[in-house]
Amino acid sequence: MLVLSRKVNEQIIIGDDIIVTVVAIRGTHVRIGIEAPPNVSVHRREVYEMMRQAEAKKAQSAEKPAEEPAQNPSQA
Repeated sequence: MLVLSRKVNEQIIIGDDIIVTVVAIRGTHVRIGIEAPPNVSVHRREVYEMMRQAEAKKAQSAEKPAEEPAQNPSQA
């Protein structure tokens, strides 16, 4: 992990096209702005984890075969 110190309005460049800017520092809170191309998704980690869990549940339900209806013994 790379750890950097930045002041307000200073930036970090990731690759050729992602820019992270320190927008404000208030006490223990740091506000950052992220500029990225439209094809790069940017999420807070907790949102990303919820999305991954939802995708995993959806994939699991798609893998389960549909249950066949029970036959009535009188029709067998």
